[in-house]
Amino acid sequence: MTVTLMSFGYSFGIPNEADIILDVRFLPNPFFVDHLKRLTGEEKGVQDYVLKWPEAKEFITRFQDFIKFLIPLYQKEGKSYLTIAIGCTGGRHRSVVIVSELGKILKKALGKGRAVLEMRHRDLRKG
Repeated sequence: MTVTLMSFGYSFGIPNEADIILDVRFLPNPFFVDHLKRLTGEEKGVQDYVLKWPEAKEFITRFQDFIKFLIPLYQKEGKSYLTIAIGCTGGRHRSVVIVSELGKILKKALGKGRAVLEMRHRDLRKG
């Protein structure tokens, strides 16, 4: 099974290929912090800002448990791919950080042979 974690921006539309869509617009937005506004979620300053909030940490923990529960069930049903899309407003900050962080965690959790993990940042360079 191939699991794809995709970040996206709601302002560019919901990805049609997504099986599961999660919204992280509840997290504080780095766009409104002057020195972070022009950066992306691939940069340490934005990552530190997004991940410092307790709600970000709890979201990651709860999602990790949820996806570890779901993946074997999708595999049991014979599904060969699963696309999980995580969105924020523009797809450049919060969703990128969360996808990257979840990717690191899930890569370890899934182990070899159970699933292949891919990450994609659909709207990172837009806007």
